Amino acid sequence: MKYALFFDIDGTLVSFNTHQIPPSAIQALAQAKANGHKVFIATGRPPLIITNLGAIEHLIDGYVIINGALCFIGETVVRCKEIPLKAAQLVVKDAREKNYGIIVVGETDVAVFDPKGEVDRIFRRELAVDNLNQAKPMDVVLRQRIMQLTPFFTEDYEHRLMERIPECTSGRWHPAFTDITAKDADKGKGILAMAEHLGIDPRHTMAFGDGGNDTSMVRAAGIGVAMGNALDSLKKEADFVTTSVDEDGILNALRHFRLIDAI
Repeated sequence: MKYALFFDIDGTLVSFNTHQIPPSAIQALAQAKANGHKVFIATGRPPLIITNLGAIEHLIDGYVIINGALCFIGETVVRCKEIPLKAAQLVVKDAREKNYGIIVVGETDVAVFDPKGEVDRIFRRELAVDNLNQAKPMDVVLRQRIMQLTPFFTEDYEHRLMERIPECTSGRWHPAFTDITAKDADKGKGILAMAEHLGIDPRHTMAFGDGGNDTSMVRAAGIGVAMGNALDSLKKEADFVTTSVDEDGILNALRHFRLIDAI
């Protein structure tokens, strides 16, 4: 039985400690690919900041990015869901009025409002994203279709703001910020759209994650795998909990389900 394997990036494929994909995960994905399984990325990151997959780029069959708002295989767009412009404008205005950071992801470009330096601190120092200096002016990006908003505020305030934009959904994978997308966009819907496009039975999908924005795909996949370093809430949703990203979690899960041999 061949599977479509969907991997979150941060905390799943890539270690928060080393900012690298562990060698065991690279070897495991190479063997899974050689065994006929398909490998996909499922991330909240937009294209500009997918900068840490060089070691496995040649193994990747397709992408579910921006938390499922954009899904593609090669040049073929499988799914694209934008945030209504009024909702995007509301959140950007709120960020400016209340002075919190926000990343706005347009169809082709990214804008950053960072009044306190928290966007730079977390993305550059904690997540090793060093190319946000390529961001475009906010007014330029707001003329594009808006795919995602990443505001830096507390979970309590998140709940209050989301009541004002019911056409959107939120997926938090870091305590400092959340990712807001159109309500019909999440990783779960993204992997199901990819499976349908490829003619793959959803029961033959497997999703790996660690954060709150991975909940939808862990639920939707035929087999949902939570990393050992995952949130407890995600572990409760998973069919299987593997070891952490730094303790060969990908390798151990693929070996557990017999998709690869012992390495």
